[in-house]
Amino acid sequence: MKFSVAINLGRMDASKPMEEVASEALELVQIADEGGFDVVWTAEHHTIELTISPNPFQLLSHWGAHTKKIRLGTAVVAAPYWNPVRLAGEAALCDVLTGGRLELGLGRGAYQYEFDRMAGGMEQGEGGRYLREIIPAVQALWERDYAHDGELWNFPETACVPRPIQKRPPMWVAARDPNTFEFAAQNGCNIMSTALRKPFDEVRDLQSKFVQAASHSKGPIEHATLRTGCVYEDDAGRDDAIRAMIDFGRSFENLFKNIGEVRHGYPEAVDFDIVANRGEYQPDALTENMLLGTPEEIIAKIKKYQEVGVDHVILGTSFFLPHKRARRSLELFCEHVIPYFQNTGNAAGKPAMVAQGG
Repeated sequence: MKFSVAINLGRMDASKPMEEVASEALELVQIADEGGFDVVWTAEHHTIELTISPNPFQLLSHWGAHTKKIRLGTAVVAAPYWNPVRLAGEAALCDVLTGGRLELGLGRGAYQYEFDRMAGGMEQGEGGRYLREIIPAVQALWERDYAHDGELWNFPETACVPRPIQKRPPMWVAARDPNTFEFAAQNGCNIMSTALRKPFDEVRDLQSKFVQAASHSKGPIEHATLRTGCVYEDDAGRDDAIRAMIDFGRSFENLFKNIGEVRHGYPEAVDFDIVANRGEYQPDALTENMLLGTPEEIIAKIKKYQEVGVDHVILGTSFFLPHKRARRSLELFCEHVIPYFQNTGNAAGKPAMVAQGG
């Protein structure tokens, strides 16, 4: 069983200095590094204090200088905001600076608010065209001098400078729909997914899409799925986690559904009365569906992931949880959850790494 952790810089208001935000995030990364997590992921977002990462490669290079072995991933670079030559070069430099630890995750972009500022008002749904063109271009640039004549980008024969330490850093595609799963598999990319706050059947459905797509891959690919979570020892920990998830959710739904204002970089916390999926934010639903619980309860939940074939779980930590609580949650995960699955192996589940003929 593999475990990754998603850590993003972010704040609810300007009362917390940015240097404190950055210091707290680095502390969590170092706990994950020492505690046995396989990968730490960070996002790309612009003009939004909810997630502060205008260049994830800069942040990963910083973390790489303060960690020993954990791999460092983007979850995810927004393809419409990049030129293929720039993306290939910046990703390769990050790989060099981190000693060959880069995992490059890409997606089509998340929020219309950002598209209006970063992509000339393009409809967010159009981002998939950029994702499909940029991935094979970056792969080619890493391998050889390459000229590109495409729908979106054109450039003459070009060298990627520098080249990455890894011959081809692992590439990941953020996916939820079957077409994106298929595209990723056909291009030799791993897949990362999220069930958001939906019931466990959504995890089962995402794994089923992966198995179907992987049957068309020419080589082994991997599926990692994300759930936001917190490990706690008592009811006070549960209450803090649920309160933070609800507060974060009100800002997230603003951006995700494009239903609220953003002022000075801070998304308005919308009223759940206008959110169609407001039932997902009920405390009982969050406790049931998310990775919330004591170490024993978290282990039982992850066993369910194994039973449906998932063997790489990403723990989402960035949802306005008080730092002391977030730190203790990671410590508990490292002390109890990771060792349990290291010691018992993967006998309870089916491997999510699948190799099939094309």
